[in-house]
Amino acid sequence: MLIRINPQSPEPLFEQVVFAVKSAVAKGTAVAGEKLPSVRDLARELAINPNTVVRAYEVLERDGVIVRRQGAGCFLSDRGSDLAQSEKKKQLVLLLRHAVTEAFHLGFQPDDVKKALAQCLDELQFDGKRRQS
Repeated sequence: MLIRINPQSPEPLFEQVVFAVKSAVAKGTAVAGEKLPSVRDLARELAINPNTVVRAYEVLERDGVIVRRQGAGCFLSDRGSDLAQSEKKKQLVLLLRHAVTEAFHLGFQPDDVKKALAQCLDELQFDGKRRQS
């Protein structure tokens, strides 16, 4: 799995790592059971502090994206999020509301936002048959 970060981005580094892993899973380029690099290896590869990687892995574990196996490392989970469906829907609405608000302030019209969302779904090759969690 290729994890890239942008040190110039205003987004915190640990959040970039989290998004990179979640994106790889969503795109299907990373699969359940796949082992993630060790904290030290990933920190060295990305030239970041190991504590940053630890924080990212903690978030990924909390979100149910990875599981830690003592002495073996971190692996992509196959169980998905443990959140109740109603809570996941609330989070989805919050994420989309945030994105739509930002798009409005950038000057985009509703049709532009709809097209951009469709493009993002197409890029993930979302076909409705992906893991339903």
